[in-house]
Amino acid sequence: MMSLLTSSGRRLSRRELLRLSSLGAMGLSLPEASLLQAAKTSHKHTAKRCIFIFLCGGPSQLDMWDLKPEAPDSIRGPFQPIQTSAPGFQIGELLPEVAKQADKFSIIRSMNHNSASHATGIKYMLLADSGPETQKLKAFPPQRSDHPGMGAILQSLQGSASQLPPWVTVPRPFTTGSQFYKGQTAGFLGGAYDPLYLNVEKRDSLAEKQFTVKGFSLPEGVDTARFQNRRQLLTQLKIDSHKGWQSDVTQSMDKYYERAFSMLSSEGLGRVFDLDREPVKLRDRYGRNEYGQSFLLARRLIEADVQMVNVFWTYYGKDGCQFNLWDNHGSDKPVCGGYNKGVEMIRGDYCCPAFDLAYSALLEDLSTRGLLDDTMVVVTGEFGRTPQINKNTGRDHWPNCYSTVLAGGGIKGGQIYGESDKHAAFVKNNPVRPEDLGATILHAFGYRPEATIPMPTGREIASSQGKPVTALF
Repeated sequence: MMSLLTSSGRRLSRRELLRLSSLGAMGLSLPEASLLQAAKTSHKHTAKRCIFIFLCGGPSQLDMWDLKPEAPDSIRGPFQPIQTSAPGFQIGELLPEVAKQADKFSIIRSMNHNSASHATGIKYMLLADSGPETQKLKAFPPQRSDHPGMGAILQSLQGSASQLPPWVTVPRPFTTGSQFYKGQTAGFLGGAYDPLYLNVEKRDSLAEKQFTVKGFSLPEGVDTARFQNRRQLLTQLKIDSHKGWQSDVTQSMDKYYERAFSMLSSEGLGRVFDLDREPVKLRDRYGRNEYGQSFLLARRLIEADVQMVNVFWTYYGKDGCQFNLWDNHGSDKPVCGGYNKGVEMIRGDYCCPAFDLAYSALLEDLSTRGLLDDTMVVVTGEFGRTPQINKNTGRDHWPNCYSTVLAGGGIKGGQIYGESDKHAAFVKNNPVRPEDLGATILHAFGYRPEATIPMPTGREIASSQGKPVTALF
């Protein structure tokens, strides 16, 4: 079961009329923003939507995307490279189904930044910036003074045509314990640009999940007639206080009210979250767990014209224990999830096998439906893993060189960008930093990094400090 939350996590009372406007505070947009930014486009867009998949903990480039079969045993590990559907393009044997879809995606093998801290790496990647100002910031909690996350930036630049919120987070915002990381809110753009957070229970990630959003239906005891009466009452209040309603703040709130009323009075919005409407075989193809079903929901959301979907991949056990499973150090003690050796962790049922199924299904499904051409799919983590295998058959934190995978939205499939050295330890050529990845997403949507977003003071600042990797398009 899921619920709608404010950015602070507070559940809003159904008895408050402000409950309706809270839908606006979780991602409803002002379409006029697109007019203000029309001159900021530098080229025709190739993407209309983006699915941003974050593998929490730091996936191993050496075991998945950038294998080094000629390296010593202590570096190359037990996994072998396999051929893919793209000529001359190999990835790891842990991803056989993904290998069949390689003609649809490209790999950046030269990602890098300067911090081996989970919190800092997450901050860099979700804010798409590792510059000096971002380095000074604490990774959590989010504040209204923060630079906006990418979903809010896109909404500010171009508005949204969908009745659904333009930015949705699945299956829940990413936290480590109570630590809620920056980059998952609209920051200084304000609550109207925050995402819709799905609040799936933090338990049993390998179990099948259902997605229900109560906020898209009328409260108990409020039928259609009563709902329309409330709407008419609000309209009368606006007429009676005409002058006050003309202020900038109240006019903005008026737009949120209208959007909220529209969402609650439209049939079928809640159906987007109902995965039972999908064929059984397709649900099986994605994987009957939190991961696969989240990927399937992401496809349904972008099919409903949601601009940005964040999908976070962490693990919760049946008892609620949390393990950021891509952080496969290994251990000599029991670990949440059952596996305590690094090599067992990465090939465990919650790790590469589930990802192989879900990601390959997503690419295949998007392509079959004609959605991949204008939907960018990003797969990344906060950093990579050390070349040297440790005593627990795992790998430790490594930000100096790691991989990010991009598909769709104008990205040419079957190519490699950048190169690591012989041990995938350092970037050999074409380095890419978090801000460059953010600029690349903006480029797909038709915007230069210089495209501006407004601060509360009225000052306009550049949406990105990076340089887009245009060679990928």
